[in-house]
Amino acid sequence: MSDKKLVDFIEEYIDDSELLSGLADVRLDDIRLNVERRELELLCSAAAAPGELLLRAVETSLIKAFTLNAAMINCSVTEEKPEEAPKEPMSETGLAKLLLSLRREFPAANGFLNDAQCFMLGDTVSVQLKSGADVINNLGASKRFAQMIFERFGEDVGVEFTDSGAPVDDGEVQQYQEELDSGIRSAFADKVSQEKDLTSLTRTYDEYPFSTKYSVPIYGSVIKTKPISLSDVASDSGSVVVWGTVFSFESRDTRDGKRKIINFCITDKTSSYSVKIFELAENCESLLKNIKDGVAVMVRGVVNYDSYMKCDCINARAVTTIDLIEKKDEAPEKRVELHLHTTMSAMDGVSSATKLVERAIAWGHKAIAITDHGVVQAFPEACAAAKGKIKILYGMEGYYFDDRVVDPAEKKKKYNHIIFIAKNYVGLKNLYKIITKSNLEYFSRKPGVPRSVIEEFREGIIVGSACEQGEVYRAVLDGKSDDEILEIASFYDYLEIQPNGNNAFLIREGRVRDTGELEDINKKIIAAADRLGKLTVATCDVHFMDESDSVFREIIMTGQGFTDAAQQAPLYFRTTQEMLNEFAYLGEETAREVVIENTNKIADMCEVIQPIPDGTYPPRIPGSDEELREICYKHIKDIYGDPLPEYVEKRLEKELSSIIKHGYAVLYIIAQRLVKFSMDHGYYVGSRGSVGSSFVAFAAEISEVNPLMPHYLCKHCKKSTFFMDGSIGSGFDLPPKNCEICGEPLIRDGHDIPFETFLGFHGDKQPDIDLNFSGDFQSQAHKYTETLFGAKNVFKAGTIGTLADKTAYGFVKKWLDEKGMSVQRAEEDRLVQGCVGIKRTTGQHPGGMVVVPDYKEAEDFTPIQHPADDPDKGTRTTHFDFHALHDTILKLDILGHDVPTFYKHLEDLTGTSVMDADVCDPKLYEMLLSPEPMGVTEEDIECNTGTLSLPELGTPFVRQMLLDSKPKNFSDMLQISGLSHGTDVWLGNAKDLIDSGTCTISNVIGTRDSIMTYLIHKGVEPSMAFKIMEITRKGKAKKLLTDEHKAAMRENNVPEWYIDSCLKIKYMFPKAHAAAYVIAAMRLAWYKLYYPVEYYATYMTVRGEDLDTVSIMAGQEAVKNKMKYLKSKMNIKEATAKEENMFTSLQVVNEMMARGVKFLPVDVYKSDAKVYHIEDGRIRLPFSALGGCGGVAAEQLAAARDDGEGKYLSVEDLRRRASVSKTVIEALEAAGALEDIPKTTQISLFDM
Repeated sequence: MSDKKLVDFIEEYIDDSELLSGLADVRLDDIRLNVERRELELLCSAAAAPGELLLRAVETSLIKAFTLNAAMINCSVTEEKPEEAPKEPMSETGLAKLLLSLRREFPAANGFLNDAQCFMLGDTVSVQLKSGADVINNLGASKRFAQMIFERFGEDVGVEFTDSGAPVDDGEVQQYQEELDSGIRSAFADKVSQEKDLTSLTRTYDEYPFSTKYSVPIYGSVIKTKPISLSDVASDSGSVVVWGTVFSFESRDTRDGKRKIINFCITDKTSSYSVKIFELAENCESLLKNIKDGVAVMVRGVVNYDSYMKCDCINARAVTTIDLIEKKDEAPEKRVELHLHTTMSAMDGVSSATKLVERAIAWGHKAIAITDHGVVQAFPEACAAAKGKIKILYGMEGYYFDDRVVDPAEKKKKYNHIIFIAKNYVGLKNLYKIITKSNLEYFSRKPGVPRSVIEEFREGIIVGSACEQGEVYRAVLDGKSDDEILEIASFYDYLEIQPNGNNAFLIREGRVRDTGELEDINKKIIAAADRLGKLTVATCDVHFMDESDSVFREIIMTGQGFTDAAQQAPLYFRTTQEMLNEFAYLGEETAREVVIENTNKIADMCEVIQPIPDGTYPPRIPGSDEELREICYKHIKDIYGDPLPEYVEKRLEKELSSIIKHGYAVLYIIAQRLVKFSMDHGYYVGSRGSVGSSFVAFAAEISEVNPLMPHYLCKHCKKSTFFMDGSIGSGFDLPPKNCEICGEPLIRDGHDIPFETFLGFHGDKQPDIDLNFSGDFQSQAHKYTETLFGAKNVFKAGTIGTLADKTAYGFVKKWLDEKGMSVQRAEEDRLVQGCVGIKRTTGQHPGGMVVVPDYKEAEDFTPIQHPADDPDKGTRTTHFDFHALHDTILKLDILGHDVPTFYKHLEDLTGTSVMDADVCDPKLYEMLLSPEPMGVTEEDIECNTGTLSLPELGTPFVRQMLLDSKPKNFSDMLQISGLSHGTDVWLGNAKDLIDSGTCTISNVIGTRDSIMTYLIHKGVEPSMAFKIMEITRKGKAKKLLTDEHKAAMRENNVPEWYIDSCLKIKYMFPKAHAAAYVIAAMRLAWYKLYYPVEYYATYMTVRGEDLDTVSIMAGQEAVKNKMKYLKSKMNIKEATAKEENMFTSLQVVNEMMARGVKFLPVDVYKSDAKVYHIEDGRIRLPFSALGGCGGVAAEQLAAARDDGEGKYLSVEDLRRRASVSKTVIEALEAAGALEDIPKTTQISLFDM
């Protein structure tokens, strides 16, 4: 019998307290709703029957509340039973014990009940079995178990037995199940959630900025209760109704896919709270469709402590969307903001350019200026946000100094703020030149702008006097004469005044007496402008969008040590009327002039321009079209013969024609020359990304990945055989075969990769050629770009470093600590998000080189600066983040990578070319699943594969993938590489398909290209196959994969599991990239198998870091003990990053020792600085292997040995010659390297 009261569920919809009081003793037992017929039935019970008229009145009220056709309350009369002893509370632990009794009563079901698990799902107990649910139910066990539950716990619940190969949910899900309201409230809310007429529910509250006029209940029932502020919610608040804007929304499925776990936070800016919903998936459709970050909602729910999140959260019972009443600028004539800072004003502005521009558009402003401190890095974002709906005035607040005047006392430049706004493209380029000079020639604490530079590049620029740190304001504040003020002001095109609140700190500092003096200063500025015939404009000096956003600036300033951070000036974006109010003391006419008329006049002086030109501007190499064609045909004819096979020539010509037609030949020639330059110096170059999809890239020897169909080829006879039907995944998988003509072994090659995945279906997508150079040769490759194009045209690709979550969290915690505050975790997250993205510094891409064509100047695209504002580095970078320039000027990705360095060392040590390493060797594929081909066992090396230390294959995650998927050939390895780099392609997708036996590693979706080729081979039209691939690889299949696409796949016998797999994918890895990685990994595996000493010496030289040389020299057992110690710390998450790296290195050391490879100790006369040399089959430790001996110290030790002074007389002598620290000497002593060297050079009398 239910203990739920009817009034508990209807009181929210019936306002008549007298009516409700008559139902106080009525229990609600069940709810039945016919949605199609709009009929509601409530099954109730009571000790005494309520009046019939009373029930009819309630029915009428419910019909009105939910727009029903009928409502019926059926109330049965029950006898009151004497009170029984309290029952044991039902729990899942108790249910599990009770299940043992059920097993005894149903011996035939015992096997099926093994490992059964009980879950409480509302008013139902779900018993999950591995199998046999049908048998259990047929035996009547569900009915008997329900009876047993009622007898033991006094709970009247339903019981269902279901089959599942695994527990439904993890511990978090079980917690939510226990926290779910087991009564009927949720069921009632669910059934009527979408069935209400909302026309009479409009409500607004004076204290809250929202309306329910267009609100929609998206989960649960309509919320009629007035919400409270989130700051008033406490741990013991119980049931609450609150409102807020959603952020950090996420949704995930339970393991069985039947339920959703939905988490999000809401904020009303008084505080923030976490909200959770655990619900059947079908009941969440409306919620998921209508809610996302930024949506405003009301929530009804219960405040509980969440043991997983370790904080309070609101378990939602109902969610309704509401409409925020946005702030509007309703003035008939709008102002224009001419002084505004974005997040690109480093550690000062806290609102993004996008949000600020969007606000100006929403307010109907015709223009808005961007004037960050010393930079213009927000220009691209502002331009993108404008979308043609508003004019962006591109400007900057610079640090001006008069280079004819130097402060004689300090001998320092005295910076004044100054505003620059570009009127046209001439002014924009001149602004960029000013920024370049300020950074490269005049940087001193700040990028200073001397007066002489302004005068040189002033054409096309409007110059304003800026804020209280500007020259004009300071002159007035300092009490200079009118003539002096006029002389200073004459340099500017317009003068600027700001609201009193902006400069109120001058009152606090005692520099002015009151606001009256602040107003007098502004009046004097206006008077000076009037006498000079110049405009005065009123600006906000915007640093944040809304007044409430000042908290984010306070946090940032607190983190930087500002003592007055809590006294934030009101630097928010004001409406026209708000600004008119600020300057009402000037009189209506003057206020209108400075706020509206003059700001619009400045805006009208400026043309509509954009910060980066449209189009692409590649560098010129005369004759590049012909050169590329000649290089490609020569190389391919050398391989495949002349005349070329029809298929080969057709593919080559198709690509060349497209590349040359769209002007991309020069990009291939540049890459070809860089690769050749590196190869000529003995360093191979690896390709990455999709460039290997291009046969022209292979033909020009840019990439070693051959994208043609799998084939045999005789390098002598030039005879080739291609497999065009998709039956072979890679030419490397073809069985060995000799030429029928000359008997020579045939080459096996070709990976079936379409060109379209690189340059698009029509070949018009600009190629992005990424290359991996040896880290040892990278700097020379960078220098070579200057040789190719001239130093004045080549720059490092600039980057912008912003506050990330972790750093922002540190700022928030410091602010909270200093204020002695404790807030909800959701509020912490909101404050962190408000600080994320604020610029901290600039940097450079590790391998990106930007090339400006010789027919343009850098400032046609971007200013130039030093990275991190550090002129001592000498490096020049683009001022704009390189992503903003990606589609305009050429960026070469000349990346440093370990694999080419491996190749160089291995070839030098073994005398065997990497091109002779057989990646098809069957032994290598055995190594993928076992270490036994290396002559060791899993127990010997504590690893169940032979892939430790191999790039791409050595991580625990990939090693497990290998064991789960059991690859048999190269194409299987391409799949694994693709799956290990994709998102939502392995776990919960391909792995499940393999585990269930639906398919094997060979035919799951592993790479993006395989989607297109598979569908084409199945018969899908090529352009559609390409489209499906593009949709799927970008993770958009759920939204963009149409019924037409699915029908085309089904018509061509594409299985349903394949379509379902596409729908789950978030990101797919390129096949060409996978091929390049796997080729490299398998080559290194070949060396590891057949040249172990050389391989381990190379590995240690290139990657060996954080070694424990003491353990190494003590032997394998000492190494294993050290590993156990490190593993124990890692298991409890107490290991440092250094210790985790040491564990990885020691894994490799343990393996090599198990294979019989031995180390030689550090020797002050034989060890190299960094290279692990081989001596008589053993590996000599270098100085860098010592803990505490960094790269510089290692080089100094090596140099001292070879300085010509001979052997060391003593440890003192060594330290003098090497100039190393005491720490390094102690490391040498601990390693036993100083045993034969006296500590001192002093001679004792006893030695004479």
